Amino acid sequence: MKKRSIIHHLVLVAALLVCSGGLFDGSGSVHAGGLINTGYFGGIAIKGYDPVAYFTKGRAMKGSEEFAHKWLGTPWHFANAKHRDLFAADPVKYAPQFGGYCADGVAYGQNTANIDPEAWRIIDGKLYLNYDKGAAAELEEIPGQINKAQANWSNIKAKLSQ
Repeated sequence: MKKRSIIHHLVLVAALLVCSGGLFDGSGSVHAGGLINTGYFGGIAIKGYDPVAYFTKGRAMKGSEEFAHKWLGTPWHFANAKHRDLFAADPVKYAPQFGGYCADGVAYGQNTANIDPEAWRIIDGKLYLNYDKGAAAELEEIPGQINKAQANWSNIKAKLSQ
């Protein structure tokens, strides 16, 4: 296993241990977000970043409450009205995979509310957010990593739904 990979896994385990100290209930649900990652305390999807900007601007952009849209019971913020309207017309096209949880972590059967909105990849037209830039790189570098995440997502989603 690569050194970066080992460090990434240790960080994920540490994050999960922090979460178990009160942010998760006994069922494993994240109080702040459920199926859509809202971070530990934010209550806004993907920490308030504009999911459309990853596709249209090629970068992470903070959204604004002024351009909010509620989808799946969660508020999403956008940088402008055009992005909000694009998302509202086709949210599945723009929403990050795995509810905005760390895609690389999901590949390892873990979910963490912590993502770095700057640690992202668009692969085959789909947005993947990650814990850090090393995890984002690993998602692309390790063959089958996205397939593993897809296989694990239904179990993780079931735990988050409880």
